[in-house]
Amino acid sequence: MQNKITTSFLLFTLATISGCAANSGVVQMGSNTFMVSRQAATGFTGMGILKAEAMKEAFDQCQKTRKAVEVIETIDAKPPYILGNFPKTEIRFKCVAE
Repeated sequence: MQNKITTSFLLFTLATISGCAANSGVVQMGSNTFMVSRQAATGFTGMGILKAEAMKEAFDQCQKTRKAVEVIETIDAKPPYILGNFPKTEIRFKCVAE
């Protein structure tokens, strides 16, 4: 009985931790300065996919005002991608005239 409870608890904990992907959406940081971030729910998602999704969101934000994206800074999580340190990217950008 104790083994069954322990196993159930471990499975619940792992499911809870591994299902925590985070996407900030576009967040305004100042006058015409924005940030968008993406974090994978596991260590198996590639950084390229996250960066592409975040850049698309930045592009969509700037397209609303018919402007281009100017990337100010990118911050990426460093491997190894274990114990909650899953792939994550943050892009800070401005929308500028083309």
